[in-house]
Amino acid sequence: MVLVAVALSLILSQSRLSFAAFSPGGLACWAVIVLIAHLLFRSCGLYNTVWRFASTPDFFNILKGCGSLTVVLYLASLAFRFFFQPVAGLNERQFIVFFLVSFTIISAPRLYYRFLRDGASWRILRRATGDAPVKQALFIGRLSEADVIVRFTRTAVPAEYAIAGIMATEMDAPLGTRIQGVPVVALRPRLVEVLEDYVNGTESLDLLIFGKGVEREIEDYAELVRVARHSGIAVVQFSGLSELGQGGRLVLDAVEMETIMRRSAVATDTARIGAFVGGKRVMVTGGAGSIGRVLVKRALELGAEAVLVADNSEFGIFQLDQLIDDHYRDRLTSRIVDVTDRPHMMRLVSEFKPSILFHAAALKHVPLLEENWEAAIETNVFGTLACAEIAAECGVPQFLLISSDKAVDPTSVLGVTKRAAEQIVSSLHETHAAPSPLHAANGHRAGAHHSHHEGVHRSGTKFIAVRFGNVFGSNGSVATIFQAQIEAGGPVTITDRRMTRYFMTVAEAVDLVIMSAADAEQRQGKDDYAIYMLDMGQPVPILEVAETMIRMTGKSPYTDIPIRFTGIRPGEKLHEMLHGENEEVVKLDIAKIFGLRSAVVQWPRIEAALPALVAAMHDRDRAAALAVLAGFNPIEEDIGARGQAVPKTAGQIG
Repeated sequence: MVLVAVALSLILSQSRLSFAAFSPGGLACWAVIVLIAHLLFRSCGLYNTVWRFASTPDFFNILKGCGSLTVVLYLASLAFRFFFQPVAGLNERQFIVFFLVSFTIISAPRLYYRFLRDGASWRILRRATGDAPVKQALFIGRLSEADVIVRFTRTAVPAEYAIAGIMATEMDAPLGTRIQGVPVVALRPRLVEVLEDYVNGTESLDLLIFGKGVEREIEDYAELVRVARHSGIAVVQFSGLSELGQGGRLVLDAVEMETIMRRSAVATDTARIGAFVGGKRVMVTGGAGSIGRVLVKRALELGAEAVLVADNSEFGIFQLDQLIDDHYRDRLTSRIVDVTDRPHMMRLVSEFKPSILFHAAALKHVPLLEENWEAAIETNVFGTLACAEIAAECGVPQFLLISSDKAVDPTSVLGVTKRAAEQIVSSLHETHAAPSPLHAANGHRAGAHHSHHEGVHRSGTKFIAVRFGNVFGSNGSVATIFQAQIEAGGPVTITDRRMTRYFMTVAEAVDLVIMSAADAEQRQGKDDYAIYMLDMGQPVPILEVAETMIRMTGKSPYTDIPIRFTGIRPGEKLHEMLHGENEEVVKLDIAKIFGLRSAVVQWPRIEAALPALVAAMHDRDRAAALAVLAGFNPIEEDIGARGQAVPKTAGQIG
């Protein structure tokens, strides 16, 4: 191209050189020009560009390369003229023409290649060669993202998507203009209206692509998803770009219900939780449950040396095994065991030697536990007690209880047992001690009546609990129940139209639980917290969840799918709380995580209450058992510097 540019510049400027082009001197001149051009173009990076991804900086490099070459050749001609002899027919005019011609003929083929690849002609040509048809898509998001997405959809090999139009979330975006040839067809607040017109007016739309974070920017997000799905259009969300390599791909994630509910996810400090979990031995009780299985998978992803799952569900462990990738299996061990089986649990912990024990095993369904209160106490109270004592006895560095917002001012058996479990963990946290290895609770379960322990066995175990609300999509949650009811044609049943709940995605909850454990590991003294609370945003009306889920299937609530209100069930609250009036919420330097300061029941009182609790269960006396658990709430003499608390009676609970 450079040699052609030299010839064209001489012809266009009508120059007549004083030497023949193919004379020895002329050939030497051509060779010098080629060598200089090659070195300059290589230094400018022209040979390192993949031209189907060429953009403005790449064409600027051509401009820089041609300008540098022109200047160097001009200086060389001046030096030759000074040291040897003037060259007739060569002046500044020829070099100006050379610069313009060289830039044009070097950049034009590349620019035309980009035009062919970006235009419809290239897609038509590819379809003619037998490639699969390209899906037509609308993009909803910011114009800056639209520019990136349009470019990458056009350069992808093989081509998968073609952006047919852009719906801008900026209200001041220029409607009717084009981004790389793709028109901006809609602006806020008319996104839903334009999308409906679009899907009714064409049958070729296959995909709706949302930009990153759009669910938090526009109020009509759920309605846009509903319109698309009702029309059979797939809905995805742009979350970034994969490593470019040679091709480059968009990362498009399926839009899930938790995204539709606008529960903005927390940006995870992956480096910190990875440093905390990496190389450690992790044990998870209830590891086959909804939260447990994600906790197990996340620990493996973060580089845990080994993970032990303890769960009493054979089918749950089987399902967990199907979820784990093959390259993680050699670090995962599963055991079918009940957490209340103290000898079996003792053997597992002492042999595995975990660095951290996540206690996620629990019974959690409010109405069921109102009738099966013995099972709730057995698992949620005695199971927690057994695991905590075993962790202390075996010297496990950290024990973390997965707690619940039901523990705040409890009105249900679930709430009371979770509150008792929190108090057990908080009491052990306060004293940094566990009972000597007499296995008090085990003796109580056998009917023995031990006196108070004469001493305590000091333990280095750090005890904490993490409290949060409903996990969206977990087993038995309202989302899974509503989904099954909608698929069956209804009705969707709601206890009360006023009921609200806090919601969090399971992935978000698990990362925040691990982050809480990482934070607790570093704390000592007055800045140490026994209970951490996750910030779950604003509570969401259950009715809104049901109506949104019905609309997402392309149906209308009350018309296509009836909604029936059944009345509040025993133990249920209209509104949950994440902390009590007597608990001090302390803001930490970690997003979405708070420390809680509250009164703590001293360990001797908990220990003294266990025989009465065992006796009440033996006599199947529900009222007496709840009265004992009510005594797990702090009283005035327990308070000290942590705050104030007023105990509830058994009548207030049950």
